Amino acid sequence: MPEARLRAYMIDVCAHLGLRAYAEPMIYAPADGMGKDENAGYDAFMSLIDSGISAYIWKNRAFFSILLYTCKDFDETAAVAFTRKAMECDGEIETAAF
Repeated sequence: MPEARLRAYMIDVCAHLGLRAYAEPMIYAPADGMGKDENAGYDAFMSLIDSGISAYIWKNRAFFSILLYTCKDFDETAAVAFTRKAMECDGEIETAAF
């Protein structure tokens, strides 16, 4: 997943779920050799008025972890469907709501 696509996902998922961001996404990609090659990818965060979104994407493996944390109610099913399409994921997605 290119960095631009991750940035667009974070902005678009906010709009899709009616969440309010007060800053652009911050995306970090450690330099080559800073960790295990199989874990290379992106760490991202986007501040929301009601909390934040964290994303961890491994480029060399079919793995991502996204936390939509907010005090505002949102449709979990819509969030999963939007994320599945954006991440081009046809495998299992585990979710937890609390």
